[in-house]
Formats: sequence, structure tokens, C-alpha cells
Amino acid sequence: MFTIRQIAEALGAEAQGDLDLLIAGAAEPQDATADQIAMAMAPKYAEGLQAGQAQAAILWENADWQSFGLKAAIFATRPRMAMSGVTGMLDRGQGFAGGIHPAAVIDPTAELGKDVSVGPLSIIGAGARIGARSVIGPHCYVGSEAVIGADANLREMVSIGARATIGNRFRAQPGARVGGDGFSYVTPEVSGAENARKTMGDQGEAKAQSWVRIHSLGAVTIGDDVEIGSNCTIDNGTIRDTVIGSGSKLDNLVHVGHNTRVGNDCLLCGQTGVSGSVDIGNNVVLGGQCGVVDNIFIGDGVIAGGGTKILSNVPAGRVIMGYPGVKMETHTEMYKAQRRLPRLMRDIELLKKAVFK
Repeated sequence: MFTIRQIAEALGAEAQGDLDLLIAGAAEPQDATADQIAMAMAPKYAEGLQAGQAQAAILWENADWQSFGLKAAIFATRPRMAMSGVTGMLDRGQGFAGGIHPAAVIDPTAELGKDVSVGPLSIIGAGARIGARSVIGPHCYVGSEAVIGADANLREMVSIGARATIGNRFRAQPGARVGGDGFSYVTPEVSGAENARKTMGDQGEAKAQSWVRIHSLGAVTIGDDVEIGSNCTIDNGTIRDTVIGSGSKLDNLVHVGHNTRVGNDCLLCGQTGVSGSVDIGNNVVLGGQCGVVDNIFIGDGVIAGGGTKILSNVPAGRVIMGYPGVKMETHTEMYKAQRRLPRLMRDIELLKKAVFK
């Protein structure tokens, strides 16, 4: 439990009222009990405060907190930053036990730093190194010669392939997979797919083709403060490593193909798929279900709206949307024109009848 004073000091925020009031958790205003702090950081949540039982709340600046019958209030200048701080303080975690579980399998040549915990049925491969205070949850796999920095947190059933190199404060959600082989194959003769890409047309008579594996000799390199979501997959590079830059966050079901390089502080949202050999700059945001074709670059600061399909290079700073991805203002005009098509066709029919007469 925390006092209002402790929470306010952690947030660097102003607080008023009973600063020694104890808080056990957080809740939305209408659901809050007496020992929970209500997250009511905009005037639209005021009505919910009346419906709930909260004695304290995080409110918008200059709110009249006493009029809501509260005993204490904290005032947030930037609500989502306040949300980050409060949830971090009140997060109870997954309840994983400390230490090395007797059912864990750890190779004698692996190196574990101070206060590392390893859950039941997890496997640490030969020559792997795990930094201090890291938590390896149950049913995890860390491959041979993989390196994970300090303060990592691997939820249940996370898999890290051989020779992956991961920085400090790495966080992976259940089912995340780092270091699978790249989806890389070749045919003895030029394939129909290659011809189609070259000619942008039909290939003519179809020929039987067998696909031959190109092995992945590279691994995956991940920087500091990276987080990857549930069932996120990052493939090994073919020759060089696939790279995820420091501070980047990958959502659930994101796929990053072989040889791709993702810059620092990028956001790749749910179900985004990035093909192989893509260079993504820093501070790039790809909305949900974006798709990126192989062998292109995306410049620094690019923002792609949800569902965008990126088929060509994107210069730095551009905001894009659509299929294929174009400037957002261009996409908006195209969408407006598309909606007008039925009316336009009716007008054309009327004009045709008038001309024929």
C-alpha cells in the first residue's frame, strides 16, 4: 500500500487533502472502492466519481476536488504520464517465485547474474548469459550462447533462440519468439514469383518448382528497454543479424522478418508484418495491421495509419495511410472521391443519355 504523499512524490505532482491516506489499488471512477485511487484525469470522468466510493483521485489540473466529496487528490499535468507512474507503482506482477525452481534445466556452462530467478520447466542453454535481477518465467527457453542483459522480465513460454543478444530491461509477453529461422527460400530456376514481380504480369504456363531453404546464419540483436508483445516473432538474419533498436516496443502478433533493422524508440502496433531486409528509422510508428514489403527503407519519424500497406520507400517525417500507402492528405482526397463514385456514375449515365439524344 502507498500513501497519497508517496504517489504524488513519485509522480512529481501536486497533492492536496489527507496525504497520509493509504491506497491499495487503482480503478476507474465508477468502480473505485474506498481503498482505491480513482483515475479521473479529465472533467468527463466527474460523474463517475459520484457513482464510485473513492476517497482519493487523480484529477485534472485546477479541479475542485472537495466538491466531489474526496479526502485527497493528486493533480496530473500530463494524464498518460501519470497513468504510467501509478500503474508502475501498483503493479503486483505475476507472482513468480524467486530463485531457481528445482524443475528448471540449466546447463552447467550457463552464467546467471545475481538474483536471477528461473521458473519451473524453463531451459537455459549452454553458454547462455543472463544479467542480474532478471526474471525467467515458467516454460521459457533461452538458447545456447544467448545473452540477456540485466533486469529482464520474460513472461511464461517465451523463447529466445541461440546467439541472440539482448540489452537491459528487456520485457517479453507470453508466447513471444525471438530467433526463429528467416522465411527464406530459393528455386533452382527463376521462380514464377520472381517473374511476376519483374514483369507485373501473368507468368504464362505454370511450371512445377521446388523451394530450397536458405539457412539463417545471423541471429537477433535487441537494444535496451525493448518490449515485445504476446506471440510476437522476430526472425534471425540470413548473414547479418536482425536488429531491434533501443526503446522500441512491438505489440502482440507483430512479425519482423530476417535482416530487418528497426531503429530506436519505434512503435509497431498489433498484427503489423515487416518483410525481410527493411531499414526502419528512429521514432517510427506503424499502426495496427500495417504491412511492409521487403528491401525498402522507412525514414525517421514516419507515422503510418492502421492498415497501411507500404510498398515503396518512405521519406523521413511523412504521415501515410492506405493501400498502397500514400500521404495521409492524398489518401483522404482519394477516399472522398471513392465515396462520390456512385453519384458520379449516375451523372455520367445522365450525360450519356443527353448526348445521345
